[in-house]
Amino acid sequence: MRLTPRKEEVSAIKAVLESPDFDNADQMAKAVIKEVGEVLQMRDWYALVHTWKDGSRGLNFGPFANEAEIKTFASKIAIGGTGKVVKLYSPGVMLANVNGKKGWTGYCQDSDCGHAPANHSAVSAARGACHIPTCPCGQFRK
Repeated sequence: MRLTPRKEEVSAIKAVLESPDFDNADQMAKAVIKEVGEVLQMRDWYALVHTWKDGSRGLNFGPFANEAEIKTFASKIAIGGTGKVVKLYSPGVMLANVNGKKGWTGYCQDSDCGHAPANHSAVSAARGACHIPTCPCGQFRK
């Protein structure tokens, strides 16, 4: 899996590494591992979903960082059947939009809600309008 670190991800890890709150390297290492796990949970991933020639379920591979990585992987293996790329949407983003997350900017303008942009209209004059009756926001944040 190839990763290109994003600015906000590097900042999160730097904050752990520069923190004076750790008594030893083991504590810091554990904190770094937990932070990297949270950072990676905020990304969308891709999977290669395989079907055997007879149409039965095959082998699934992932996660991959992008579709190009899947194509490179698929070109190196020969197991027969067909494959399809499937996007795996981030569980971290979904949870952050529902429950909120420190340092995470949700899509909703109301700080108590933070729902996903899919809950806003994409149709003509109502574009951007919120569809959640209990949410007081009018439009989502970009």
